Amino acid sequence: MTDELRPEYDLRSLRVRKMGSERKSFGGTTIQLAPDVAEVFPDAEAVNEALRFLIRVTQENQPPIPTKQGDG
Repeated sequence: MTDELRPEYDLRSLRVRKMGSERKSFGGTTIQLAPDVAEVFPDAEAVNEALRFLIRVTQENQPPIPTKQGDG
């Protein structure tokens, strides 16, 4: 068997991805969690649920935006 790869191809940085129905998708964007954070969440759905909760809490606790009063 002969190696037909060009010498400039560095396969040490190659990432292996799951194929098929078990493959997880993040809408084209890959987010990497810090190891200590990843230990807390069992899967992507748990991360999304926590972030959605955080978004709701922050939106509910923001002060109301003042409206402009007309120059009478």
